[in-house]
Amino acid sequence: MADSTTTTRTTLPKEVFGVTVENHALLKVAYESYLANSRLASATTKQRGEVRGGGKKPWKQKGTGRARFGSSRNPIWRGGGIVFGPRGNENYTKKLSTTSKHVALRQALTLANESKKVIVKDMTTTGKTAEAAKFLVDNKLDRRVLLVVDEKTPELLRATNNIQNILLIRSTYLSVYHILNADHIVLSKDSVATIKKWLAKPAKEEAA
Repeated sequence: MADSTTTTRTTLPKEVFGVTVENHALLKVAYESYLANSRLASATTKQRGEVRGGGKKPWKQKGTGRARFGSSRNPIWRGGGIVFGPRGNENYTKKLSTTSKHVALRQALTLANESKKVIVKDMTTTGKTAEAAKFLVDNKLDRRVLLVVDEKTPELLRATNNIQNILLIRSTYLSVYHILNADHIVLSKDSVATIKKWLAKPAKEEAA
């Protein structure tokens, strides 16, 4: 079996993993934005004209002493149409500027680093699930593990696909949602360089 644990001495860049987190408002917005953008508008309801039946007038217009009704599919009746219900074309997406996203990611990575959740290790595998499981046991990685790599190789995909508590993700697809939900974050050596290049704060960038 190939050695699945290769320790690196990569130092985490402070401009990404050691920023000042003044408040958590932006983290909350970024977290909710991810959930909103992943939401599907699958719920649909029928309006009055779409509900089956109701063609016959329930009772005659006058002489009964009751309120007049033209259809039993009136929205105030049981079995009637739904007023202002979801139609399946709702847009739940929330927009967040690129600068704000980068600030939120730096803050989330900083909090994870301060909580001792982040480690830098390269996992080499031939594609066997047992190797990925051994990697988790050897490094005492239990519960939810976020494995961040530069490229998702076929071997890594095969080794991790059948393990429930590990999520394999490319470095440029990191999100605040994944970072905050992870109990352990394992970064490959190459991914650290990519994350630094991607998220390091430009000289003229202002905090959101």
